[in-house]
Amino acid sequence: MVQQVTQGIKISVETTFEGTFYKNYKVQFAFGYQITIENQSKDSVQLNSRHWRILDALNNIEIVEGEGVIGKKPVLKPGESHTYNSGCLLTSPFGAMKGYYNMVNFTTAKNFKVVIPTFKLSAPFANN
Repeated sequence: MVQQVTQGIKISVETTFEGTFYKNYKVQFAFGYQITIENQSKDSVQLNSRHWRILDALNNIEIVEGEGVIGKKPVLKPGESHTYNSGCLLTSPFGAMKGYYNMVNFTTAKNFKVVIPTFKLSAPFANN
C-alpha cells in the first residue's frame, strides 16, 4: 500500500493483478486498484475531478481526465472517507500510475489539488 497526505487529505492505494486477455489481437494486462480518500482536515471538502498519468514498461503514456471518480463527486466531512475500486489495462506486465484530484474546500471556497502518490502495477508472474 502507498499513502500520501496533501493539505489534510490522505490518499491510500492498494493494487491487484486481475489477469491477461487478448484485445484487438494484442495481449492486455489488467490491473485493479482500490483508493481510499480520507479527510483528516478540519474542513468539509468535495472531489470534483481527477487527472491520471498511466505509464507502462514500454514507455507508453496515457493521460486520463474526468469529472469525479466512478461517476461520483464525494463530499467528505472532517473524519470521513470514501473508498472506490477501478482499474486499467496495460500492454506490458509492469507499469505505474500517478495523478491528482481537484477538490474544493467548503470553508474557504478555494480549489486545491490532492496528490495521488505513484503506485506500481506488476503482474506477479513477471517478478523475479
